[in-house]
Amino acid sequence: MESKADFLQAAFHAPEAVAKYADSPPIAVPGFADMQRMAALLLAERVRENGRILVVGAGGGLELKVFAEAEPSWRFDGVDPSQPMLQLAEQTLGPLASRVRLHEGKIDAAPEGPFDAATCILTMHFEDVEVRKQMLASIRQRLKPQAPFIVVHLSFPQSEGARERWLSRYAAYMVRPAVDAEKASQFRKAVDAYLTILDPQHDEALLQEAGFTNVELFYVGFAFRGWVCYA
Repeated sequence: MESKADFLQAAFHAPEAVAKYADSPPIAVPGFADMQRMAALLLAERVRENGRILVVGAGGGLELKVFAEAEPSWRFDGVDPSQPMLQLAEQTLGPLASRVRLHEGKIDAAPEGPFDAATCILTMHFEDVEVRKQMLASIRQRLKPQAPFIVVHLSFPQSEGARERWLSRYAAYMVRPAVDAEKASQFRKAVDAYLTILDPQHDEALLQEAGFTNVELFYVGFAFRGWVCYA
């Protein structure tokens, strides 16, 4: 089996994969478009005109486009370790890119802020627990007091039998004309091997450990969960 580095290289750096990236989240993530719209609404509860928002894992530009369209006065800083994915984000944004600054790298490449809000959508599950702790602490340090933080990723029970059951459900959901059962099974194996998936209670505990308060679940899409919390 390939290494995690090879897996990430193939998924987020290879030209063919990058070109097809926009098709992937709607296939794997139930209610993907509605989840993004909910995230924009939650941001708007606290972020006023001319707000500045940090988007962690901004490659592809999908959530950046939704957020920029939701509020024409907001400005954004997006960080992502993949230069090809950042180039795709620029293409996705089109004229909206004038309100976005993109930075290659992980959270340490982001400006210090302070930001009015931050998001990390479909990114955290690529990192192990210790790296997540560092990411969450670094994100919180960049936020104004009481600023919202929205995070969405794979999260489901990890008790005996539960992980296998949820991985199988994840794969079964992906099967459709564009993704046959064999390809879905390959995705399942890669997710099992290379992604760090935690029990939802563990995810919430990490947010609280980083100093975020009022952690609220706002989205459950089969194997995915999303929370909003505050710095």
